[in-house]
Amino acid sequence: MRAAKVILALCVLPFVLGACGAGSSNNSADEDQITKAIEFDATSGDPKACTEVQTQRFTDQTSGGSGLTGQAAVQSCEKDAASSVADKVEVSDINVDGSSATAKAAVTGSVFDGQTIDIGLVKENGQWKLDEFKGVEDFNREAMISGVTRELSKEGVPTQGVDCVKTQLDKQTDDQLKAFFLDPNSTGAQTIFGPCQQFFGK
Repeated sequence: MRAAKVILALCVLPFVLGACGAGSSNNSADEDQITKAIEFDATSGDPKACTEVQTQRFTDQTSGGSGLTGQAAVQSCEKDAASSVADKVEVSDINVDGSSATAKAAVTGSVFDGQTIDIGLVKENGQWKLDEFKGVEDFNREAMISGVTRELSKEGVPTQGVDCVKTQLDKQTDDQLKAFFLDPNSTGAQTIFGPCQQFFGK
């Protein structure tokens, strides 16, 4: 169904970020590499990012909205690598603890426009990689709804379909919206997009 494809394109594409700044950590070399890893994942649109700067766990999480894992999730990530690049991301609060780290990223552009995302990273064989999309901080409800509807329009969804999805999004609580974006494979997807199926075609 075309609706399922659009949901996948919007909500479970590789989580692409760009970086232009960093907070403090105990190791400037680690901090620099973390920033570069996020920037490459975000701005290059390069399918190599799906394996070079993402762990399998991260790829499964962000590309697995249809139950994809392993190589199937990697292939989905590589196919859609260039589809949802943010315009800019302000990275802050990089904290390194041995071979793990966390960072915050305030996103401009993409479906996450206006949100601050919490990211977990790990160091594998000397390379920092995105390991977990941990959630949305300081949730901006209107920005997220606007981001989804804007991306739907860019995907060629008819105005009636976009309006229908917006109506369904407006009905969700903040907690429901955050849960949906953390796990687009949840029942929230059907709640939001199901009533609008007729506008997406096959």
